[in-house]
Amino acid sequence: MSGRAQLMWDEAVTGYDFGPGHPMDPVRLALTMRLVEAFELDRALRVTAARPAGESTLRLVHRADYIAAVRAASAHPEAADGSYGLGTEDVPAFAGMHDAAALIAGQSVGAAEAVWRGEALHAVNFAGGLHHAMPGGASGFCVYNDAALAVARLLELGAERVVYVDVDVHHGDGVQAAFWEDPRVLTISLHEHPRTLFPQTGWPEETGAPGAEGSAVNVALPAGTGDAGWLRAFHAVVPELVAAFRPQVLVTQHGADTHFEDPLAHLAVSVDAQRLVAEACHALAHEHTGGRWVALGGGGYAVVDVVPRSWTHLVAVAAGRPLPPGSAVPEEWRAEVFRRTRQLGPLRMTDGRTLEWRDFDDHGYDPADRLDQAILAARRAVFPAHGLLP
Repeated sequence: MSGRAQLMWDEAVTGYDFGPGHPMDPVRLALTMRLVEAFELDRALRVTAARPAGESTLRLVHRADYIAAVRAASAHPEAADGSYGLGTEDVPAFAGMHDAAALIAGQSVGAAEAVWRGEALHAVNFAGGLHHAMPGGASGFCVYNDAALAVARLLELGAERVVYVDVDVHHGDGVQAAFWEDPRVLTISLHEHPRTLFPQTGWPEETGAPGAEGSAVNVALPAGTGDAGWLRAFHAVVPELVAAFRPQVLVTQHGADTHFEDPLAHLAVSVDAQRLVAEACHALAHEHTGGRWVALGGGGYAVVDVVPRSWTHLVAVAAGRPLPPGSAVPEEWRAEVFRRTRQLGPLRMTDGRTLEWRDFDDHGYDPADRLDQAILAARRAVFPAHGLLP
């Protein structure tokens, strides 16, 4: 195994563009890559591009009739009428949609292949993480589910146990659905409670189909959860389950929309905490999978202040060159931000937060605390299936 990290990047992924005014502005991808370059992280890992996912690859997760519908909507977006979730307010059809979505999917599949074959120890595709797409339909800004496709490709290549950890503010419903009946895949999602946020799924009682009990894990966090609670929940659930499952590969999704500035959700997490979770996932990979780690992006709609910083930290961690939180943002990047958006970019790679949290095992729990109730609900639902005490 080479030990080198790999960053999947093709400028054409910015063609995944639902048009003016849509929250998923592809400028967030371009600005992230420019920030990666401004810190010269592209010299610390291999930057490469994979081919778009072909029909047979897409069929690992998606139905043939749905793929055909995407192709049709891509060719004639004006005719998309909401069928298969295409042509809606969330997923407007646009010319070239199939090609752009398949290209993003191809980068995540390529990342998985590189890690499994030993061509890279870690691989990042921050354009990916489109975790809401279902086998037979688009949803939540997502056309093809590149995260599920990456996991499915790992299984096709011979992986017997894969853990997927999703820390996006929204439930990773499409990935959970894809592997609901598959005991080879453990999906863990930390997200805002479904009572208050799309897609209104991800209850702790969702634990997998008969024969795959305990293979789906859902930590439904109360709205308003901040750094200390988010980190407490992550460390109270994820490390023990990863250790018990003994995966051969770790796939993680790092949606930046948990941030307190994100306009579409209600958590209060900082870039500093997001960086710590990236570091924790990196450590879990080295501890349990021989370092095999595929890291994806996801949601995130504060496209200047948050997303580029969060995912640049992710790339830096994967590259083995973590950035000190207080690092000044390069001035040439801030000039690029203003040129593209007429906004002022952030000055530093930190939100200035001091990160402390109470460890669940060391400090016990408060049965009257809503966060601890969420943690306990998840542990009680799935820990016994893995031989763990809740």
